[in-house]
Amino acid sequence: MSSRASSTFGADRVQGVKESVWVEFIQLALEEKPLNLGQGFPDFAAPEHVTKALSDATLSTTNVLLNQYTRGFGHPRLVNALSTLYSRLIDRPINAQKEILVTVGAYEALFCAFLGHVNPGDEVIIVEPFFDCYEPMTLMAGGKPVFIPLRRKSAPSPNETSHSSGEWILDPVELESKFSNKTKMIVINTPHNPLGKVFTREELTFIGKLCEKYNTLILMDEVYEWIVFSGNQHVRMASLPGMWDRTITVGSAGKTFSVTGWKLGWGYGPEHLLKPMQLIHQNTVYTSPTVIQEAVAVGFEIELGRFGTNDSYWKELSDMLEKKRDYMARFLIEAGMNPAIPEGGYFMIADISKLASKVDLSKESGDTTDHKFVRWMSKNKKLQGIPPSAFYGPENKRLAENQIRFCYIKKDETLKAAEEILKNVSRDLSKL
Repeated sequence: MSSRASSTFGADRVQGVKESVWVEFIQLALEEKPLNLGQGFPDFAAPEHVTKALSDATLSTTNVLLNQYTRGFGHPRLVNALSTLYSRLIDRPINAQKEILVTVGAYEALFCAFLGHVNPGDEVIIVEPFFDCYEPMTLMAGGKPVFIPLRRKSAPSPNETSHSSGEWILDPVELESKFSNKTKMIVINTPHNPLGKVFTREELTFIGKLCEKYNTLILMDEVYEWIVFSGNQHVRMASLPGMWDRTITVGSAGKTFSVTGWKLGWGYGPEHLLKPMQLIHQNTVYTSPTVIQEAVAVGFEIELGRFGTNDSYWKELSDMLEKKRDYMARFLIEAGMNPAIPEGGYFMIADISKLASKVDLSKESGDTTDHKFVRWMSKNKKLQGIPPSAFYGPENKRLAENQIRFCYIKKDETLKAAEEILKNVSRDLSKL
Protein backbone atom coordinates (compact mmCIF):
# COMPACT_ATOMS: atom_id res chain seq x y z
CA MET A 1 0.00 0.00 0.00
CA SER A 2 1.32 3.45 -0.88
CA SER A 3 2.45 5.64 1.98
CA ARG A 4 1.69 8.84 0.05
CA ALA A 5 -0.17 11.32 2.26
CA SER A 6 -3.53 12.44 0.88
CA SER A 7 -2.40 16.08 1.15
CA THR A 8 0.25 15.49 -1.56
CA PHE A 9 -2.18 14.43 -4.27
CA GLY A 10 -2.81 17.97 -5.54
CA ALA A 11 -0.67 18.99 -8.52
CA ASP A 12 2.03 21.61 -8.01
CA ARG A 13 0.25 23.95 -10.43
CA VAL A 14 -2.58 24.55 -7.94
CA GLN A 15 -0.44 24.89 -4.84
CA GLY A 16 -0.84 28.38 -3.43
CA VAL A 17 -3.80 29.21 -5.68
CA LYS A 18 -6.58 30.60 -3.50
CA GLU A 19 -10.32 30.73 -3.96
CA SER A 20 -11.33 33.82 -5.91
CA VAL A 21 -12.98 36.87 -4.42
CA TRP A 22 -16.24 35.73 -6.06
CA VAL A 23 -16.45 32.61 -3.91
CA GLU A 24 -16.43 34.65 -0.71
CA PHE A 25 -18.72 37.47 -1.77
CA ILE A 26 -21.27 35.38 -3.66
CA GLN A 27 -21.58 33.23 -0.52
CA LEU A 28 -21.88 36.38 1.59
CA ALA A 29 -24.62 37.65 -0.73
CA LEU A 30 -26.51 34.38 -0.32
CA GLU A 31 -26.28 34.63 3.45
CA GLU A 32 -26.94 38.35 3.94
CA LYS A 33 -29.14 39.05 0.90
CA PRO A 34 -27.82 42.56 0.24
CA LEU A 35 -28.64 44.68 -2.78
CA ASN A 36 -26.02 43.22 -5.11
CA LEU A 37 -23.96 45.77 -7.02
CA GLY A 38 -20.94 43.51 -6.76
CA GLN A 39 -21.26 40.99 -9.56
CA GLY A 40 -21.25 42.18 -13.15
CA PHE A 41 -24.55 40.92 -14.49
CA PRO A 42 -27.75 42.70 -15.61
CA ASP A 43 -30.87 42.26 -13.51
CA PHE A 44 -33.12 42.98 -16.50
CA ALA A 45 -34.17 40.96 -19.56
CA ALA A 46 -31.79 40.16 -22.40
CA PRO A 47 -32.77 41.27 -25.95
CA GLU A 48 -35.75 39.31 -27.20
CA HIS A 49 -34.29 38.49 -30.61
CA VAL A 50 -31.44 36.62 -28.90
CA THR A 51 -33.49 34.76 -26.27
CA LYS A 52 -36.09 33.81 -28.88
CA ALA A 53 -33.31 32.41 -31.07
CA LEU A 54 -32.28 30.12 -28.19
CA SER A 55 -35.84 28.92 -27.73
CA ASP A 56 -36.25 28.34 -31.47
CA ALA A 57 -32.98 26.40 -31.66
CA THR A 58 -33.83 24.20 -28.68
CA LEU A 59 -37.35 23.39 -29.92
CA SER A 60 -36.50 23.06 -33.60
CA THR A 61 -38.04 20.07 -35.37
CA THR A 62 -36.50 20.95 -38.73
CA ASN A 63 -32.93 20.75 -37.42
CA VAL A 64 -32.88 18.31 -34.51
CA LEU A 65 -29.06 18.25 -34.62
CA LEU A 66 -29.03 21.64 -32.88
CA ASN A 67 -29.41 19.68 -29.65
CA GLN A 68 -26.37 17.53 -30.44
CA TYR A 69 -22.60 18.10 -30.65
CA THR A 70 -21.35 20.69 -33.08
CA ARG A 71 -17.90 21.44 -34.48
CA GLY A 72 -15.39 21.48 -31.63
CA PHE A 73 -13.68 24.80 -32.42
CA GLY A 74 -16.94 26.63 -33.05
CA HIS A 75 -20.40 26.10 -34.51
CA PRO A 76 -20.16 26.84 -38.28
CA ARG A 77 -22.92 29.44 -38.27
CA LEU A 78 -21.34 31.30 -35.35
CA VAL A 79 -17.73 31.35 -36.55
CA ASN A 80 -18.96 32.58 -39.94
CA ALA A 81 -20.86 35.42 -38.25
CA LEU A 82 -17.84 36.29 -36.09
CA SER A 83 -15.60 36.24 -39.15
CA THR A 84 -17.93 38.59 -41.03
CA LEU A 85 -18.12 41.04 -38.13
CA TYR A 86 -14.49 41.20 -37.09
CA SER A 87 -13.15 41.14 -40.63
CA ARG A 88 -15.11 44.36 -41.12
CA LEU A 89 -14.02 45.87 -37.79
CA ILE A 90 -10.28 45.28 -38.17
CA ASP A 91 -10.26 45.67 -41.96
CA ARG A 92 -8.67 42.34 -42.84
CA PRO A 93 -10.11 38.89 -43.70
CA ILE A 94 -10.38 36.46 -40.79
CA ASN A 95 -10.54 32.76 -41.62
CA ALA A 96 -13.61 31.38 -39.82
CA GLN A 97 -12.15 27.87 -39.63
CA LYS A 98 -8.58 28.61 -38.57
CA GLU A 99 -8.53 32.01 -36.88
CA ILE A 100 -11.50 31.83 -34.48
CA LEU A 101 -12.08 29.63 -31.43
CA VAL A 102 -15.43 29.52 -29.61
CA THR A 103 -15.12 28.78 -25.89
CA VAL A 104 -17.13 28.31 -22.70
CA GLY A 105 -17.15 32.00 -21.85
CA ALA A 106 -14.37 34.51 -22.37
CA TYR A 107 -12.93 32.91 -19.23
CA GLU A 108 -12.05 29.73 -21.12
CA ALA A 109 -10.64 31.72 -24.03
CA LEU A 110 -8.27 33.41 -21.56
CA PHE A 111 -7.39 30.03 -20.03
CA CYS A 112 -6.58 28.57 -23.45
CA ALA A 113 -4.42 31.59 -24.28
CA PHE A 114 -2.38 31.33 -21.07
CA LEU A 115 -2.03 27.55 -21.12
CA GLY A 116 -1.45 27.46 -24.86
CA HIS A 117 1.37 30.03 -24.91
CA VAL A 118 3.02 30.45 -21.52
CA ASN A 119 5.89 28.11 -20.63
CA PRO A 120 7.42 27.60 -17.18
CA GLY A 121 9.63 30.60 -16.45
CA ASP A 122 7.95 32.90 -18.99
CA GLU A 123 6.95 36.32 -17.69
CA VAL A 124 3.49 37.80 -18.26
CA ILE A 125 2.94 41.54 -17.77
CA ILE A 126 -0.40 42.18 -16.05
CA VAL A 127 -1.85 45.69 -15.70
CA GLU A 128 -3.35 46.45 -12.28
CA PRO A 129 -6.16 46.47 -11.43
CA PHE A 130 -6.84 43.30 -13.43
CA PHE A 131 -9.58 40.73 -13.90
CA ASP A 132 -8.68 38.36 -11.13
CA CYS A 133 -8.16 35.20 -13.21
CA TYR A 134 -5.10 36.56 -15.04
CA GLU A 135 -2.74 35.92 -12.15
CA PRO A 136 -3.73 32.32 -11.26
CA MET A 137 -3.91 31.31 -14.92
CA THR A 138 -0.36 32.61 -15.41
CA LEU A 139 0.79 30.66 -12.37
CA MET A 140 -0.96 27.46 -13.47
CA ALA A 141 0.92 27.66 -16.78
CA GLY A 142 4.18 27.94 -14.82
CA GLY A 143 4.65 31.59 -15.72
CA LYS A 144 5.62 34.53 -13.57
CA PRO A 145 3.20 37.48 -13.26
CA VAL A 146 4.89 40.88 -13.58
CA PHE A 147 2.55 43.58 -12.32
CA ILE A 148 2.33 47.24 -13.28
CA PRO A 149 -0.38 49.54 -11.89
CA LEU A 150 -2.38 52.17 -13.68
CA ARG A 151 -1.73 55.42 -11.81
CA ARG A 152 -3.51 58.76 -11.82
CA LYS A 153 -1.69 61.47 -13.76
CA SER A 154 -1.90 63.82 -10.78
CA ALA A 155 -3.00 63.70 -7.16
CA PRO A 156 -6.63 64.56 -6.34
CA SER A 157 -7.28 68.25 -5.74
CA PRO A 158 -8.63 69.23 -2.27
CA ASN A 159 -12.15 70.03 -3.51
CA GLU A 160 -12.40 67.29 -6.13
CA THR A 161 -15.72 65.44 -6.26
CA SER A 162 -15.07 63.14 -9.24
CA HIS A 163 -12.54 62.45 -11.99
CA SER A 164 -12.30 60.60 -15.31
CA SER A 165 -11.10 57.02 -15.58
CA GLY A 166 -9.00 58.30 -18.49
CA GLU A 167 -6.73 59.97 -15.92
CA TRP A 168 -5.43 56.52 -14.96
CA ILE A 169 -2.46 55.74 -17.20
CA LEU A 170 0.60 53.51 -17.53
CA ASP A 171 3.86 55.34 -17.00
CA PRO A 172 5.85 54.74 -20.23
CA VAL A 173 9.23 54.38 -18.49
CA GLU A 174 7.84 52.10 -15.81
CA LEU A 175 6.07 49.99 -18.43
CA GLU A 176 9.19 49.41 -20.50
CA SER A 177 11.10 48.48 -17.35
CA LYS A 178 8.76 45.48 -16.97
CA PHE A 179 9.81 43.99 -20.33
CA SER A 180 12.76 41.61 -20.60
CA ASN A 181 13.96 38.71 -22.73
CA LYS A 182 11.71 36.50 -20.56
CA THR A 183 8.51 38.41 -21.39
CA LYS A 184 6.14 36.15 -23.32
CA MET A 185 2.90 38.11 -23.08
CA ILE A 186 1.22 41.30 -21.94
CA VAL A 187 -2.48 41.38 -21.04
CA ILE A 188 -4.51 44.51 -21.84
CA ASN A 189 -8.18 44.92 -20.91
CA THR A 190 -10.07 47.70 -22.71
CA PRO A 191 -12.66 48.97 -21.92
CA HIS A 192 -11.20 48.26 -18.52
CA ASN A 193 -12.67 46.40 -15.57
CA PRO A 194 -12.93 47.86 -12.91
CA LEU A 195 -11.83 51.40 -13.85
CA GLY A 196 -13.83 51.83 -17.04
CA LYS A 197 -10.78 53.28 -18.79
CA VAL A 198 -10.77 53.07 -22.60
CA PHE A 199 -7.19 52.82 -23.84
CA THR A 200 -6.48 55.39 -26.56
CA ARG A 201 -4.96 54.69 -29.95
CA GLU A 202 -1.77 56.41 -28.77
CA GLU A 203 -1.55 54.25 -25.65
CA LEU A 204 -2.12 51.03 -27.59
CA THR A 205 0.38 52.05 -30.27
CA PHE A 206 3.05 52.61 -27.62
CA ILE A 207 2.32 49.21 -26.05
CA GLY A 208 2.43 47.60 -29.48
CA LYS A 209 5.84 49.09 -30.28
CA LEU A 210 7.23 47.71 -27.00
CA CYS A 211 5.83 44.29 -27.91
CA GLU A 212 7.56 44.46 -31.29
CA LYS A 213 10.82 45.53 -29.64
CA TYR A 214 10.75 42.67 -27.12
CA ASN A 215 9.00 40.10 -29.37
CA THR A 216 6.03 39.79 -27.02
CA LEU A 217 2.50 38.44 -27.56
CA ILE A 218 -0.49 40.66 -26.77
CA LEU A 219 -3.59 39.19 -25.13
CA MET A 220 -6.43 41.68 -25.58
CA ASP A 221 -9.43 41.25 -23.28
CA GLU A 222 -12.07 43.25 -25.16
CA VAL A 223 -15.25 41.79 -23.66
CA TYR A 224 -16.77 45.27 -23.09
CA GLU A 225 -16.06 46.34 -26.68
CA TRP A 226 -19.64 47.53 -27.34
CA ILE A 227 -19.98 49.58 -24.16
CA VAL A 228 -18.11 52.80 -24.91
CA PHE A 229 -19.48 56.21 -23.95
CA SER A 230 -19.63 59.59 -25.67
CA GLY A 231 -16.29 61.10 -26.62
CA ASN A 232 -14.44 57.78 -26.56
CA GLN A 233 -13.59 55.16 -29.17
CA HIS A 234 -12.79 51.48 -28.75
CA VAL A 235 -9.62 50.78 -30.72
CA ARG A 236 -8.87 47.13 -31.47
CA MET A 237 -5.18 46.31 -31.08
CA ALA A 238 -5.42 43.76 -33.91
CA SER A 239 -6.34 46.57 -36.30
CA LEU A 240 -3.15 48.57 -35.68
CA PRO A 241 -0.24 48.31 -38.16
CA GLY A 242 1.91 45.23 -37.52
CA MET A 243 -0.16 43.99 -34.58
CA TRP A 244 -2.29 41.24 -36.13
CA ASP A 245 0.49 38.64 -36.12
CA ARG A 246 1.14 38.97 -32.37
CA THR A 247 -2.36 39.64 -31.00
CA ILE A 248 -5.01 37.33 -29.53
CA THR A 249 -8.36 39.08 -28.95
CA VAL A 250 -11.00 37.73 -26.56
CA GLY A 251 -14.74 38.53 -26.72
CA SER A 252 -17.86 37.58 -24.79
CA ALA A 253 -21.45 36.81 -25.76
CA GLY A 254 -22.44 37.48 -22.16
CA LYS A 255 -21.29 41.08 -22.38
CA THR A 256 -22.29 41.54 -26.05
CA PHE A 257 -25.92 40.43 -25.59
CA SER A 258 -26.42 40.75 -21.80
CA VAL A 259 -26.60 36.97 -21.31
CA THR A 260 -23.78 36.35 -18.84
CA GLY A 261 -25.27 33.02 -17.74
CA TRP A 262 -24.89 31.56 -21.22
CA LYS A 263 -21.11 31.40 -20.72
CA LEU A 264 -20.06 31.71 -24.34
CA GLY A 265 -16.94 33.48 -25.54
CA TRP A 266 -14.36 33.42 -28.31
CA GLY A 267 -10.82 34.27 -29.27
CA TYR A 268 -9.62 35.39 -32.67
CA GLY A 269 -6.18 35.97 -34.15
CA PRO A 270 -3.67 34.55 -36.61
CA GLU A 271 -3.62 30.78 -37.10
CA HIS A 272 -0.22 30.33 -35.44
CA LEU A 273 -1.57 31.88 -32.22
CA LEU A 274 -5.00 30.22 -32.33
CA LYS A 275 -3.74 26.68 -32.95
CA PRO A 276 -2.22 26.21 -29.46
CA MET A 277 -5.46 27.51 -27.93
CA GLN A 278 -7.50 25.08 -30.01
CA LEU A 279 -5.37 22.19 -28.76
CA ILE A 280 -5.97 23.17 -25.13
CA HIS A 281 -9.69 23.61 -25.80
CA GLN A 282 -10.14 20.25 -27.54
CA ASN A 283 -8.54 18.46 -24.60
CA THR A 284 -10.52 20.24 -21.87
CA VAL A 285 -14.13 21.00 -22.83
CA TYR A 286 -13.97 19.97 -26.52
CA THR A 287 -17.00 22.03 -27.58
CA SER A 288 -19.49 24.62 -26.36
CA PRO A 289 -23.29 24.10 -26.25
CA THR A 290 -24.67 23.97 -29.78
CA VAL A 291 -28.01 25.70 -29.16
CA ILE A 292 -26.35 28.62 -27.39
CA GLN A 293 -23.89 29.04 -30.26
CA GLU A 294 -26.77 28.92 -32.74
CA ALA A 295 -28.71 31.59 -30.82
CA VAL A 296 -25.69 33.89 -30.54
CA ALA A 297 -25.03 33.43 -34.27
CA VAL A 298 -28.59 34.55 -35.01
CA GLY A 299 -28.07 37.53 -32.72
CA PHE A 300 -24.93 38.54 -34.62
CA GLU A 301 -26.62 38.12 -38.00
CA ILE A 302 -29.46 40.41 -36.91
CA GLU A 303 -27.06 42.97 -35.42
CA LEU A 304 -24.91 42.94 -38.57
CA GLY A 305 -28.01 44.06 -40.44
CA ARG A 306 -28.62 46.83 -37.89
CA PHE A 307 -24.97 47.84 -37.56
CA GLY A 308 -24.47 51.59 -37.20
CA THR A 309 -28.22 52.33 -36.95
CA ASN A 310 -30.41 53.42 -34.06
CA ASP A 311 -31.97 49.93 -34.08
CA SER A 312 -28.68 48.33 -33.02
CA TYR A 313 -28.83 46.62 -29.62
CA TRP A 314 -25.22 47.61 -29.06
CA LYS A 315 -26.07 51.29 -29.48
CA GLU A 316 -29.13 50.88 -27.26
CA LEU A 317 -27.03 49.17 -24.58
CA SER A 318 -24.28 51.79 -24.63
CA ASP A 319 -26.75 54.70 -24.56
CA MET A 320 -28.70 53.13 -21.71
CA LEU A 321 -25.60 52.42 -19.64
CA GLU A 322 -24.22 55.93 -20.13
CA LYS A 323 -27.36 57.26 -18.42
CA LYS A 324 -27.05 54.70 -15.62
CA ARG A 325 -23.38 55.62 -15.23
CA ASP A 326 -24.27 59.29 -14.85
CA TYR A 327 -26.99 58.50 -12.32
CA MET A 328 -24.67 56.39 -10.18
CA ALA A 329 -21.92 58.99 -10.40
CA ARG A 330 -24.31 61.65 -9.05
CA PHE A 331 -25.28 59.71 -5.96
CA LEU A 332 -21.71 58.62 -5.27
CA ILE A 333 -20.62 62.26 -5.47
CA GLU A 334 -23.42 63.21 -3.07
CA ALA A 335 -22.12 60.54 -0.68
CA GLY A 336 -18.64 62.12 -0.85
CA MET A 337 -17.10 59.11 -2.59
CA ASN A 338 -15.18 60.80 -5.47
CA PRO A 339 -15.95 58.27 -8.23
CA ALA A 340 -13.80 57.68 -11.31
CA ILE A 341 -16.28 58.35 -14.13
CA PRO A 342 -15.98 55.41 -16.56
CA GLU A 343 -15.34 55.91 -20.27
CA GLY A 344 -16.79 52.45 -20.97
CA GLY A 345 -17.82 49.12 -19.45
CA TYR A 346 -20.26 48.74 -16.59
CA PHE A 347 -18.28 49.20 -13.41
CA MET A 348 -17.34 52.24 -11.37
CA ILE A 349 -14.82 52.62 -8.58
CA ALA A 350 -15.28 55.14 -5.78
CA ASP A 351 -13.38 56.33 -2.72
CA ILE A 352 -14.58 54.90 0.61
CA SER A 353 -12.05 56.64 2.86
CA LYS A 354 -14.46 59.23 4.31
CA LEU A 355 -16.99 56.54 5.19
CA ALA A 356 -14.64 53.76 6.26
CA SER A 357 -12.73 56.04 8.65
CA LYS A 358 -15.87 56.33 10.78
CA VAL A 359 -16.66 52.62 10.94
CA ASP A 360 -15.31 50.03 13.36
CA LEU A 361 -14.00 47.36 11.01
CA SER A 362 -11.99 45.46 13.61
CA LYS A 363 -14.39 42.52 13.65
CA GLU A 364 -14.41 42.05 9.87
CA SER A 365 -12.15 39.54 8.15
CA GLY A 366 -9.76 40.63 5.42
CA ASP A 367 -6.28 42.07 5.03
CA THR A 368 -7.24 45.44 3.53
CA THR A 369 -9.67 48.21 4.42
CA ASP A 370 -11.74 47.80 1.25
CA HIS A 371 -12.24 44.09 1.91
CA LYS A 372 -13.41 44.72 5.46
CA PHE A 373 -15.61 47.65 4.45
CA VAL A 374 -17.39 45.68 1.72
CA ARG A 375 -18.13 42.92 4.21
CA TRP A 376 -19.40 45.47 6.74
CA MET A 377 -21.63 47.15 4.15
CA SER A 378 -23.04 43.83 2.96
CA LYS A 379 -23.95 42.71 6.47
CA ASN A 380 -24.96 45.95 8.14
CA LYS A 381 -26.29 48.17 5.34
CA LYS A 382 -27.37 45.48 2.88
CA LEU A 383 -25.45 46.90 -0.08
CA GLN A 384 -22.71 44.88 -1.71
CA GLY A 385 -19.82 46.02 -3.88
CA ILE A 386 -16.49 44.32 -4.54
CA PRO A 387 -13.11 45.21 -2.97
CA PRO A 388 -10.75 46.31 -5.78
CA SER A 389 -7.69 45.13 -3.87
CA ALA A 390 -8.65 41.66 -5.16
CA PHE A 391 -7.57 42.91 -8.60
CA TYR A 392 -3.99 43.72 -7.56
CA GLY A 393 -0.89 41.63 -7.02
CA PRO A 394 0.46 41.09 -3.49
CA GLU A 395 2.72 44.15 -3.46
CA ASN A 396 0.17 46.70 -4.64
CA LYS A 397 -3.07 45.76 -2.87
CA ARG A 398 -2.74 48.83 -0.65
CA LEU A 399 -3.17 51.04 -3.70
CA ALA A 400 -6.85 50.05 -3.77
CA GLU A 401 -7.74 49.73 -0.11
CA ASN A 402 -9.67 53.02 -0.06
CA GLN A 403 -11.87 52.08 -3.01
CA ILE A 404 -14.94 50.03 -3.80
CA ARG A 405 -16.27 48.73 -7.12
CA PHE A 406 -19.96 48.98 -7.99
CA CYS A 407 -21.78 47.60 -11.04
CA TYR A 408 -24.39 49.82 -12.72
CA ILE A 409 -25.84 47.48 -15.35
CA LYS A 410 -28.94 47.24 -13.18
CA LYS A 411 -32.59 48.27 -13.33
CA ASP A 412 -33.29 51.88 -12.45
CA GLU A 413 -35.15 50.81 -9.31
CA THR A 414 -32.10 48.81 -8.20
CA LEU A 415 -29.87 51.86 -8.58
CA LYS A 416 -32.47 54.02 -6.81
CA ALA A 417 -32.45 51.61 -3.87
CA ALA A 418 -28.63 51.77 -3.76
CA GLU A 419 -28.83 55.57 -3.77
CA GLU A 420 -31.14 55.54 -0.75
CA ILE A 421 -28.86 53.16 1.16
CA LEU A 422 -25.78 55.27 0.52
CA LYS A 423 -27.64 58.47 1.36
CA ASN A 424 -28.58 56.99 4.73
CA VAL A 425 -25.08 55.63 5.35
CA SER A 426 -23.50 58.99 4.56
CA ARG A 427 -26.00 60.85 6.76
CA ASP A 428 -25.63 58.50 9.70
CA LEU A 429 -21.82 58.42 9.58
CA SER A 430 -21.60 62.21 9.26
CA LYS A 431 -23.08 62.44 12.76
CA LEU A 432 -20.21 60.45 14.28
